[in-house]
Amino acid sequence: MKLRKVTAASATVLALALTATACGGDDKDSGSSDGGGKKITIGIKFDQPGLGQKTPDGYEGFDVDVATYVAKKLGYSEDQIEWKESKSADRETMLQRGDVDFIAATYSITPERQEKVDFAGPYLLAHQDVLIRADDDKIKSPEDLNDAKLCSVTGSTSAQNVKEKLAPKAQLQPYPTYSACLPGLQNGAIDALTTDDSILAGYAAQDQFKGKFKLGGFKLTNENYGIGVKKGSDLKDKINKALEEMVADKSWDKAVNDNFGPANYKNEPAPKIGDIKS
Repeated sequence: MKLRKVTAASATVLALALTATACGGDDKDSGSSDGGGKKITIGIKFDQPGLGQKTPDGYEGFDVDVATYVAKKLGYSEDQIEWKESKSADRETMLQRGDVDFIAATYSITPERQEKVDFAGPYLLAHQDVLIRADDDKIKSPEDLNDAKLCSVTGSTSAQNVKEKLAPKAQLQPYPTYSACLPGLQNGAIDALTTDDSILAGYAAQDQFKGKFKLGGFKLTNENYGIGVKKGSDLKDKINKALEEMVADKSWDKAVNDNFGPANYKNEPAPKIGDIKS
């Protein structure tokens, strides 16, 4: 008799646990292939002004605008988006593990990355460039960076590439982040900062720096920004369609002007899907 009571009690506990689990499973339907799920998780940068930045009021930037538009076309409203920080070194792993449904985070399409993840896009063609003071009339070409103090950010190869290939006499000045370079550029401690022109434009467009800096316009490399998805995901084709619609209805142009306009960023036209510039 005692054994029967224990068995019945165990069955009751198990039934309650299964019910709770089933209810919990309804909290999030992330990455539903036909959209309309309760949540979609999107990876962005949290620390790149003009592109992906976390602020006290929420999230803003060109990548955020693109990702929000795409999510809407997939069937998700803004309040159904869960934003997750995607640092450069973590992006492939986050997609492979399923931590996010897609990533829009200045994510350049490269052959090496395409072996690990799939890309929709590209949705922006950026170039490595330099940011200099607005009144600087000495740096007019990459060669003029010889003897110039060039910001070198830990973990970035941009400045090193300039020194090795274009201006061997450039004086690399180590700084921890791009944000840390800007006061030095403003006060003359450094002469130039180099990374993708879209990133530089985002920094220059900040209220405290408006009108103080300008882009060199050197176009040192091609950086094809794509939206990363898990290998084999059916989201790729749906995101590509959304990106085409964003260009067609001029929402893409508005996002560029809203986020980069104050820096006088001379952006490339919206790239065609699959057109990757080497």
